Amino acid sequence: MHLEVLTEDKSGGVVLDNLLKNILTQRKYPHTYAIRPHRGKGYNPDNPFKKPARFASGLLDLLPAKLRAYAATNRPEQLLLLIVLDSDAEDPQKIHDEIEQIVLRFGNNLPAVIGISVEEIESWLLGDPAAIMAAYPKADLTKAGGYRQDSICGTWEILAFVLAGQQAGHMIRIGYPAVGQIKNEWASKIAPHLDPKRNQSPSFQSFYRSLLRNLGQQELLLARQGNEQQR
Repeated sequence: MHLEVLTEDKSGGVVLDNLLKNILTQRKYPHTYAIRPHRGKGYNPDNPFKKPARFASGLLDLLPAKLRAYAATNRPEQLLLLIVLDSDAEDPQKIHDEIEQIVLRFGNNLPAVIGISVEEIESWLLGDPAAIMAAYPKADLTKAGGYRQDSICGTWEILAFVLAGQQAGHMIRIGYPAVGQIKNEWASKIAPHLDPKRNQSPSFQSFYRSLLRNLGQQELLLARQGNEQQR
């Protein structure tokens, strides 16, 4: 079975890459996957039936067209879609439901796992303090002492103070695109140490449970097909 992983940026792609390496090595059947990072979340297109604008690059901008392409070339038992993006300041459930409707409309029964990190993908990193310390032994977790998991509070800025101390203020001031490169570096170092079972982020755990459930369902289909071919 193959997994297509759509993320809104490189940082999300790095996190998902490492998580899938961890999860898929423990499965009964071999799996392949491809990480497809985008240039931001983007926006739901006004007319999802039209070809995307020439320079469209956001995940939501391209999602209907990509779903149509996947549906035209794959059977549901062959492909599992993972769609992962940040909620930012929006309602995570609302975003989830909107994406779910788009998948149902254009995915032609392809199974999909939707992950909404609240407020940013850094909430999934902060959900595993042990992974942070393994990657950054000098990190000061007391800087996140008031952090409530999956809250809208400036998540990446909190992680910046944990990892960089007083230098975090400078990082926050310089903004993007430099911040994007910094966040990608954090993800690259922390993600290899993430343990899905101990992660304290509710949004991560929701995504993780859905992923395991869908993998199990897909593998059951594969097993049934194998039994039928042997008869």
